[in-house]
Amino acid sequence: MGPLTLVVNSKTGSGTSPDEYSQKTQYAPIGTRKSFASVSMQEEKPFDFLRTLFEGVIAGGTAGVVVETALYPIDTIKTRLQAARGGGRIAFKGLYSGLTGNLAGVLPASAIFVGVYEPAKKKLLKIFPENLSALAHFTAGAFGGIAASLVRVPTEVVKQRMQTGQFTSASVAVRHIAFKEGFKGFYAGYGSFLLRDLPFDAIQFCLYEQLRLGYKKAAKRELNDPENAIIGAFAGAVTGAITTPLDVIKTRLMVQGSANQYKGIIDCVQTVVREEGRSALLKGIGPRVLWIGIGGSIFFGVLERTKQLLAQRKPALPQDSKQD
Repeated sequence: MGPLTLVVNSKTGSGTSPDEYSQKTQYAPIGTRKSFASVSMQEEKPFDFLRTLFEGVIAGGTAGVVVETALYPIDTIKTRLQAARGGGRIAFKGLYSGLTGNLAGVLPASAIFVGVYEPAKKKLLKIFPENLSALAHFTAGAFGGIAASLVRVPTEVVKQRMQTGQFTSASVAVRHIAFKEGFKGFYAGYGSFLLRDLPFDAIQFCLYEQLRLGYKKAAKRELNDPENAIIGAFAGAVTGAITTPLDVIKTRLMVQGSANQYKGIIDCVQTVVREEGRSALLKGIGPRVLWIGIGGSIFFGVLERTKQLLAQRKPALPQDSKQD
């Protein structure tokens, strides 16, 4: 059966009854006005949750490991700048300190994030109106961040303690934290972590997806790897700059250990501003923007390429031989 169309007989005395006219117009397609970067789900294939989850886990884990390995030294410098109180100097030795242990956490965290983000995004895009696709991407990013935080936070605590020279190996750090601070020590700064990472994940992925959709709409074609990488770099750099104050507070709370210099997020903000000035909340913004900008370029470039490779390996659906 071909598409239904509206047929209007302009001849007088055609004999078309009101009932026949109603039947012809009842299912006629109605044009809708689409907003910029809106997403149409009408022509998509049926949503395969398990396949989407699998591809997201593989692509996310791969992208996360590549980015962390390449940019770990910049992250170490950023952490040391933020942890230094007053005008203290930082050391430039051991910039890969804690990388191996951190990768053990980055791999599952990145896999969990994208594994949750991709199915959530596709499901929300089906639920939300086309002009609210940005909200779907924003919400899916927050969902992914919450799920990944259960692995990210302990990994981040151990990594930053090693980056600031408190421990020489991940195993020593884990034993010390467990003995001195207990299980809750691995989730030190969890509230500030969520305060930083939920907005960061939601904004970065929303910005990336919307820029990508807008570019595709303007170019009227699929994006290539360099274009995905450039858009990812821009989204990462902008989001990294915006969330730097939150990152400073998160770092201070995570590296304080059992000393408990700060009573909580609000006390940490007040203490930092009172003792070091408001500019201290922007410590490490240069390395952070550089790190996340380059990281966004690599992450989204690798992510999209891996997703494409996995999609090519997907078995083709059997074609229906019947014709309407």
